Amino acid sequence: MIRLLTIDGNRNRAQALAMECLEHGVAVRMAETLCDGVRHLLETPVSLVLVEAGMVRMATPDQTRLFDAVAPGVPVILTVDAGARVEDRVDLELQGFHVVGRPFALRDLLAKIERPAKAAPARRDARARIEAACG
Repeated sequence: MIRLLTIDGNRNRAQALAMECLEHGVAVRMAETLCDGVRHLLETPVSLVLVEAGMVRMATPDQTRLFDAVAPGVPVILTVDAGARVEDRVDLELQGFHVVGRPFALRDLLAKIERPAKAAPARRDARARIEAACG
């Protein structure tokens, strides 16, 4: 079963996505802040992380390292507004993120990645780094 963690400050949008995921047999955890999402990753393995691009508030090189440190090998997909500049999307993809524009269909999101066979566990040594960064 795919387990999705969605990190989005827009609760209505996150809940609508969660309901659609449940209808397709995808388990969902929701977080409203990046730090809460990272804490969820420390507690529960997931197959996929979906983050509203504006929620990522760290310096660019640290973004991919943060997710890799907590959940190595788990795909991270950033959502952007449909009107996002192509250059911004390409920059995010060069940093190692998959990028999808909103609105999107769940089937399109799932097609963007390969279905992981197993959710990767969080690395134990990442807890101290995350707590230092998130408080």
